Amino acid sequence: MSKKFGIIITIIAAAALCLSAVTLVLTLQPKQAATQEKGDTQYVMYLGTNDKDTNEPVFSAEQAREKAEDILIQHFGGYTIQEAHGGWESDGKRYQEYTIVIYLSDTTLDKVHAAADEMLSTFRQSSVLIQENQTKTDFYSGVNQ
Repeated sequence: MSKKFGIIITIIAAAALCLSAVTLVLTLQPKQAATQEKGDTQYVMYLGTNDKDTNEPVFSAEQAREKAEDILIQHFGGYTIQEAHGGWESDGKRYQEYTIVIYLSDTTLDKVHAAADEMLSTFRQSSVLIQENQTKTDFYSGVNQ
């Protein structure tokens, strides 16, 4: 399973789309006259959707996305997700997996773990990969006039 996540991480890191969570936050913030900057922790979750024992999909891609969205709304009130496809080889056999990448800000690791616990059960996973990244958030609202 670690090879699978290593490949997924490489693909996603190359895409460098971690800014999508900041973009979502920026669009939801009320307009302000000045720029507010603050340090922030962004959590990125990689949720595989193949059963841990059979390596077969637990749900269709659409069903998996909907179930993940329901869990995220319950735990965080919102989310930013990205769809990805990962692959790995084990014992000479190649596997493919639909993967959901989740970006979360303005939360805690305990809350992320609570959501991950529900995902582990729902998606029949042995683990959910969680990255914790220190970021700088800039709520830019334009030039003062």
